[in-house]
This record gives sequence, structure tokens and C-alpha cells, in this order.
Amino acid sequence: MSSGRAESDARLVGDVGGTNARFAIVPAPGHPPSHVRTLACADYPGIDDAIRAYLAAAGLPAPRVAALGIANPVGGDRVAMTNHHWTFSIEAVRAALGFDRLLVINDFTALAMSLRDLQAGERRQVGGGTALAGHAIGLLGAGTGLGVSGLLPCGDHHVPLAGEGGHITMPACTAREAAILAVLGEQYGHVSAERVLSGPGLVALHDAIVRLAGQPARTLGSAEISAHGLAGTCPACVETLHTFCAMLGTVAADLALILGARGGVYVGGGIVPRLGPFFAASAFRRRFEHKGRFSAYLANIPTYVIDAPYPALRGAARALETPLPIGHDARAGHVPDRPGTPPA
Repeated sequence: MSSGRAESDARLVGDVGGTNARFAIVPAPGHPPSHVRTLACADYPGIDDAIRAYLAAAGLPAPRVAALGIANPVGGDRVAMTNHHWTFSIEAVRAALGFDRLLVINDFTALAMSLRDLQAGERRQVGGGTALAGHAIGLLGAGTGLGVSGLLPCGDHHVPLAGEGGHITMPACTAREAAILAVLGEQYGHVSAERVLSGPGLVALHDAIVRLAGQPARTLGSAEISAHGLAGTCPACVETLHTFCAMLGTVAADLALILGARGGVYVGGGIVPRLGPFFAASAFRRRFEHKGRFSAYLANIPTYVIDAPYPALRGAARALETPLPIGHDARAGHVPDRPGTPPA
């Protein structure tokens, strides 16, 4: 690692998931991320080790300010990741790395912070509808888990949501889905939306579909299931992808109704953007609008697939500039009165 500190306006930003951690440097507020690198979380005993390795490999000095979006609830100083073994104190990491300030927020809160900055070419609309200014915006996305967030208008700002909507109970909208969920219920007890709408969820869906067909079990990972499904070379994989897209439409519509998300619903995460035309032609949008008396209401709400470079990193950087209390904000010489309270 280079000696000394980075210039005062530079900040380190991160997007930490259960599988990979992506880091970058933002030279100054409003600038795009640079020196972007992705590290495998399993290669490092702790998040501070991963950050040190990133800075050393990039040959960069440590900045004074950092913001991390992490795939986990952030309700105080202590973080214990749901989909990875890292557990740490935010203040201890700040002190160990010499940051003056370390802001840690939920990864989908970070992604939500980027939504209003997306340009027309950084999102792909699926279906019809027109976004209304001054209204709530919904966000969900499947990757290692299922992230759910959104933005609520508040004066001149939008308040990002930090919840765990991926763990709602997954409903069935057809007899076939009910049969699939019944198989998964026998195995897991509670079948959350994340149980089926994630990388591991693709595997779970595929295995349930194979079991219902009375076929021998096959050991396929999520990437293989997606590849076979897109190529049409495995009927069970094709059904898996179609079921995944339809169920995602159900959850997206529920989110839109709960938030009144007439500003649109965005889909991010690592899975859907890779499905390309398959997703656009899938049952996602039809299922999104399939809500009985509120079908017309939902038909007017646009849905978008995020197709932007490093949006969560951009959102983490923007989170440093908001005056609203979000996440856990650790600063040298300051002990917050309560989780999420920014220093005076």
C-alpha cells in the first residue's frame, strides 16, 4: 500500500455481498468510482483484511472517509453477516484502518441511493407505465439473497428504506407454484421470497421441479441452471427460470402496492440483468399487473431493470452526502447516541 493518506476529498466505497466484495475510490463528491476491484469474501478472514488487500493491490493510499453497503441488516455498531461468516464492529474497523469516518449501510439502501441518478441508458423498462415525480420508488433484486428497499419522498430529499423484505413469506399464485412451494415447505419449514428468488433459490426451485417430476436429483449450480434455461437445453431449467421471473413479478407488485411506488419499481441484483431478452419476454410484467381490482393501478407503474456500472458504489458515495440519518455512522472521537444517528 502506498504511504500517506489520500487527498481529503477522496473516499473509499464498497459493495459487500455474501460472495463478493467490490471496492472503489471516489476522488471527490459527484465523481464516478475508479479503481474498481472485486474480491472473493471467502479469501479473507475479515472485512478489514479485504479492504487492506484492495488498497495494496491497487497501490492506493488509504482515504480518510469510507462508506460500505453490506448485504445485512445494519442496526448498530455490530455486524454479523447473514450469508457469510464475517462479523465485526464498525467502530473497530474504522479505527483499525485509520478512517476518520466509516458509514455502513444495507447494500440495497446503497443501491436505492443511486436510483435518482440513473440516466436513461442505465435502465431498461419492462412493460408500460410512466413514473410520477414526487412519489415513492420501489427496489428489489436477486443475487446471493433477495434485497428489497425503496425511496420515500421527504421534502427536497428521498429517504431510503432499510428493511429485510426478502424474508416475507412467498405466496403461490398458481396450482403449480403451490405444489413447488409445498415441496420446499417440507424441506425448509418457512419458504421466504429469498428462498426462491436468489442464486440459491434457483437451485431450490430447480430441485423442487425435478422432485415433482419424479426424476433423479441433479447437482446443478445457479449459473448452470440459468445457462441451460436460456439455451432451452433442459426443460426443468427452463421452467425454473420462468417460475423465478413470475414469482419475482408477484413480489415486485406487492412492494409497489405497499409503498405506493408510482415513481416506478427497479430490479437490480446479479441475476436478472443477465437474463436479457428472456426476462423482458417472461411472465414478470404480466404477473406484476395481475392484481385483480388493482391491475389497472399497477399497469400505470413502470418497472425497470438496472443496467448501470457499479450503481451500489455510486449510492454508497451519495449516502455520505445525505443529511438524513441512515445506517451506522462511525467517526473518530464520536459515540452516537443511538444507531444511525449522525455526528453533530
